[in-house]
Amino acid sequence: MNHVERFRAVMNFKPVDRLPRWEWAMWWDLTIDRWHAKGLPPALTDVFEIHDYFGLDPYKQFWFSTTAPTIEAVQHHVEGTVSNMDDYLRLLPSLYPDHTSAINSMRPWARRQARGEAVVWATLEGFFWFPRTLLGFERLMLAYHDQPELLHRINADLLVFNLRLLGQMAASCVPTFITIAEDMSYNHGPMVSRRICDEFMTPYYLPLMARVKEMNAVAIMDTDGDCTKLVPWIQSVGVEGVLPLERQAKVDGNVLRAAYPTLTMVGHYNKLVMHLGEAAMRAEFERLLPLMRTGGFIPSVDHQTPPAVSVDDYRLYLRLLDEYTAS
Repeated sequence: MNHVERFRAVMNFKPVDRLPRWEWAMWWDLTIDRWHAKGLPPALTDVFEIHDYFGLDPYKQFWFSTTAPTIEAVQHHVEGTVSNMDDYLRLLPSLYPDHTSAINSMRPWARRQARGEAVVWATLEGFFWFPRTLLGFERLMLAYHDQPELLHRINADLLVFNLRLLGQMAASCVPTFITIAEDMSYNHGPMVSRRICDEFMTPYYLPLMARVKEMNAVAIMDTDGDCTKLVPWIQSVGVEGVLPLERQAKVDGNVLRAAYPTLTMVGHYNKLVMHLGEAAMRAEFERLLPLMRTGGFIPSVDHQTPPAVSVDDYRLYLRLLDEYTAS
């Protein structure tokens, strides 16, 4: 199977020759700095080049910023600057940039993807993520009660922006899958109620997911922490999967699989065991093995690999990853 066929088969609970070997979140900068001092070639600084160096499958991400014409996750210059509608309208001309150049840069990857030599994925910022960026967390929580019209205006504009991006991508490079950046759960569960989701996010998710489905792309929500209580809502708006299922938040993929048989999942490998030696790392793979056998799941580190993990630790992790994903 080629890379695209393999990913689609896993996400559709179909048999595969092996599971994908992919790091969705890559590594902390401090981790890479440590590895450069201990054997990783210093010239390798781009995370996708490092991905290739370690022999992982070629997955290429394009993250479309809401505030800058870049295809990488960036620190937004607008964080916490909006208090009311007037602030937002003043800021509006600097938001939702033109990504034509970035989308044109996807074309070589589109050709690789068409040959099955790479998997392209796009990341869009979501309808919790971006209002929180603009208002800050506390102000956002109050705005759900005090300023609903502001949040609906932001999300309506964001929907137009994201739909425009998908339309442009359809002409240049249709991603195999799309992640929606939300981070709307923490270690004790969701930050907002189902009622808030239904009122302020569902009206915008439904048309966005309808367009994603028209493109035959898989939709996955990126939300840290314990996403368990979010899953019914996620599925109700057409999102098929979730990542990264952080183990330290006590999320349990096997419980999710039993409760939601069609949910697709990525991640769930506890990064906090990766510096503890082979026995601990192997035990973590054994914990995930029943989930791997269900289909609809790709094991990957449950967030960026931390600096405590040496390059030798990581090579051991990769050896075990190859072993456990072999069939």
